[in-house]
Amino acid sequence: MRYNERELLSLARQPAEKAAEIRMSVPKKGSVLKKRLVKLVVNFLFYFRTDEAEPIGALLLEHCRITKEEENVFSISFIEEPERKYCFECATEEQCQEWVEALKRASYEFLRRSLIFYRNEIQKMTGKDPLEQYGISEEARFQLGTPRQ
Repeated sequence: MRYNERELLSLARQPAEKAAEIRMSVPKKGSVLKKRLVKLVVNFLFYFRTDEAEPIGALLLEHCRITKEEENVFSISFIEEPERKYCFECATEEQCQEWVEALKRASYEFLRRSLIFYRNEIQKMTGKDPLEQYGISEEARFQLGTPRQ
């Protein structure tokens, strides 16, 4: 996926599907949990210092695993780079579960599966492929057995 810094900053300023101040550590040697404002916008997870308006980082939720680690802790790791693991500690078990569910729903893979499911349902009901009108019905990323590369 290609994007530039200006587009990313613009996206970070959009209303969040979910946002909270939680403790977070990044995958650096000796990294400790620090309080960060974490903001989910579409399929990007932005993180900010609590006193700054611009993000210090962003995670694209694509080809990643969201894992519940402990009672109030979850992590995000990337399939192609499993050592690149971000940890998040929430205030409560309930908050942790809400974040895990929201992040899984925001992942590219979930969005792709949802699109395919609804595409098939519409096709069953109408007899027409809803993507055909956009000229993209044959693209591999919209086919059931073909994950996007």
